[in-house]
Amino acid sequence: MAFGGGGSYGSGGRGDKALRMGLIETLRLAWADPDIRQRLRFVLFVLAVYCLGIHIPTPIPGMDPKHFEDLIAKIPFFGMINTFGGGALKRISIFALGLNPYITSSIIMQILTTAYPQWKKELQEGGEYARKQQNKRTRILTIALCFFQGSGLLTMMHSALPANLSMWTRASVVVFWTAGAMFLLWLGEQISEKGIGNGVSVMIFAGIVISLPNLVGVVVNGIAQGNVGWYVGVVLAGLFVATTWFIVLFTTAQRRIPIQHMKRQIGTKVLGGASSYLPLSINLAGVIPIIFAVSLIYMPAQFAAMFPANTPMHDFLNGVASFLSPDFRHWQGIFGVLAYAMLIFFFNYFYTAIQYNVEDIANNLKRGGSFIPGVRPGKQTRDFLDSVISRITFVGAFFLAIIALTQYLVPLVTGNTLPGLGLLFGTSMLIMVSVALETMRQIEANLLMKQYGQ
Repeated sequence: MAFGGGGSYGSGGRGDKALRMGLIETLRLAWADPDIRQRLRFVLFVLAVYCLGIHIPTPIPGMDPKHFEDLIAKIPFFGMINTFGGGALKRISIFALGLNPYITSSIIMQILTTAYPQWKKELQEGGEYARKQQNKRTRILTIALCFFQGSGLLTMMHSALPANLSMWTRASVVVFWTAGAMFLLWLGEQISEKGIGNGVSVMIFAGIVISLPNLVGVVVNGIAQGNVGWYVGVVLAGLFVATTWFIVLFTTAQRRIPIQHMKRQIGTKVLGGASSYLPLSINLAGVIPIIFAVSLIYMPAQFAAMFPANTPMHDFLNGVASFLSPDFRHWQGIFGVLAYAMLIFFFNYFYTAIQYNVEDIANNLKRGGSFIPGVRPGKQTRDFLDSVISRITFVGAFFLAIIALTQYLVPLVTGNTLPGLGLLFGTSMLIMVSVALETMRQIEANLLMKQYGQ
């Protein structure tokens, strides 16, 4: 997954995450280069296959699609998965599960790798073989999650399914969905290998972009039919632009720690002595804290859908869900807003702690003969880095909380006339902007590499 942030050594320039060329100029030069043009064409071809697959339905006899659409509208988590998958869930497509099982398994494997020192050491020292083993474990877990999530989705769809649906048909549907999810993963790997950018991230980006025309059409139709005022469209457009600017600002922002390299004399030559910096992204954890938080706050609503309506367990879980679902229009929803923000802060600190070991960074600087000016190597360097990362993590968590809650501010503007429009903002926009910037950086890096090679 390429949702996380990170830091590496660099020097000068406009920053590791800033684009050196304009968007139009970058695309023009990329399309003029035969190799990059071929890679871009391959990406477009894979995305066309993805769009086609979204419209291929899973054969479920007696299924009531309209009833299932109403069920998705009642559970915001399903709406988010549907938006990430380009509407595949609403269409009950073979890609209904999307890449959600792989994302979940990747996050679990990252945590387990940090928790088990043997796996961590194997990954650091095992080279390509260790990476293949890690990928193998991730895929096995992905398949298991596909069966688990597919079975759970069928259980939640019980009210939209015929009562006499056989176990063989249910098993076949889960197999269809599992095959579709693994095929999506394979397409993403092909983009990473033969195209441009991180394949899985590009596929998620494409799913959100595919959902955009439908969401924009909802606004246009609402204004045309007089259900909402024209000023609502202006406010939403302004909010869209402001949120995009805010995301770009924090996604490219860095805290640069100056690094001084010691001079070394080898024979008659003096090497080293230069200065550089250690860039730490403000958003170190990427979008992963939001994914974790969303999974938890909507879990009661998902489980409630598994029980028949008006049963004690269904009513109890729905009551819990009303307190955990963020909503600025109700007092229960305000509690959900606070719980959502607190979970984002918690997971941001948690994920940053397991991804960035300040002791390893301090030891690597010391072994390489480098130091931070004004800070002694060893314990003082470790304490200094820990203090800096803690402050950065707080700012990054605050940024993520604001972006994540943006989608729940939209109903205050639109009321109940444009349901589901909030999914255009928040996490969806964060993923779109982050993936677009990362892909453009990779295109630019390929162009600069070719210039240096000439």
